[in-house]
Amino acid sequence: MLVFSEELPCGFLAVASGAVRVAGAAVMEQCSCVERELEKVLHRFVMYGHLSEESLDELLRYVSELRGQLVSSGLKDSDLDGQFSQAMGRCCKNIKDTVQRLASSHKDIHGSVSKVGKAIDRNFDAEVSAVVAENMWESRERQKCLSESIVEHLYRQGMLSVAEDLCQESGVVIDRSMKQPFLELNRILEALRMQDLRPALEWAIANRQRLLDLNSTLEFKLHRLYFISLLNGGIGNQVEALRYARHFQPFAAHHQRDIQILMGSLVYLRHGIENSPYRNLLETNQWTEICNIFTRDACALLGLSVESPLSVSFASGCMALPVLMNIKQVIEQRQCTGVWTHKDELPIEVDLGKNCWYHSVFACPILRQQTSETNPPMKLLCGHVISRDALNKLMSAGKLKCPYCPMEQNPSDAKRIIF
Repeated sequence: MLVFSEELPCGFLAVASGAVRVAGAAVMEQCSCVERELEKVLHRFVMYGHLSEESLDELLRYVSELRGQLVSSGLKDSDLDGQFSQAMGRCCKNIKDTVQRLASSHKDIHGSVSKVGKAIDRNFDAEVSAVVAENMWESRERQKCLSESIVEHLYRQGMLSVAEDLCQESGVVIDRSMKQPFLELNRILEALRMQDLRPALEWAIANRQRLLDLNSTLEFKLHRLYFISLLNGGIGNQVEALRYARHFQPFAAHHQRDIQILMGSLVYLRHGIENSPYRNLLETNQWTEICNIFTRDACALLGLSVESPLSVSFASGCMALPVLMNIKQVIEQRQCTGVWTHKDELPIEVDLGKNCWYHSVFACPILRQQTSETNPPMKLLCGHVISRDALNKLMSAGKLKCPYCPMEQNPSDAKRIIF
């Protein structure tokens, strides 16, 4: 994903690679420092809550007991003024002491909260523009691309009015054919969240063949969930459930076991499915699952990724930013000017995890650079793979000696590999 620059000076790769490892460990330590301060604050909040409840309960008991004593004492008017004033004086003093004690404890929490902010400032960089090219968004084409990505993300999230306002204010023109699929997708998802299966069933039936080509189970699971909703209605829906079971016929070959379980549950309909061995059919997480399956299959038919490209880019940036900041610091310390050219490359590889692997990537083990259309991977007769540029550089007098084994071969025998 992130490649090595060809302009790296000797020895810098080793330092930068070490910087990546150090950056990962440093980020974890920085997060741990902030987390420890946060845990202290949360602990103080919990303890303060307990202290407040105990203090106020004790104060209420004291005031109630004092009131009861005054009522039951039956003091004469001549004795009432002196004893009453003494009792109220003690009561007021007790209340004042309790309030001061709680206020003092609350003031200590403010100090802990401020320490969290200081820990964040101490452990994390507020200025991240150092790793971004200054002219990154000067091009109108790039600005248009960013605006379209944001608009598409808003359409995906169902925020249609916000997307329309952004289009109007930014001047981005979105074709109706691009909007329509998102409008339909959000309409169906909203119905599913309201546990209304009909729009999704109509869409699945209309796209049945295309879904079958994807080996999708969406239509069957929608029929299955509708059948379960009928079971949930009790014995009164028995006839309707039996009629609806005809919808399972096209799926009998691949979902025989599931259909048998559904039909077996009808035996317990009179006593309630929730009181039967089939009570797992009524689990509520099925609605969340069907929303996820519909989103996945609908995006596949539309040729879209399930995750929004904008959200994936943002998450990737959050993972890569600490490493890039650390590498930038190493570059400045070693005065390696010109290493980071801000072109379509980075000075070191950053691992974003398997969730961000969207296509096969091959880096030449000889030149340590990512292969491309103009420099594809080439398979040698011995089975080892290098880039075409590496093959040309290793070629001597019309012969090529594999850098990994002693086999000598003709460079024209190498074959291009397409992942």
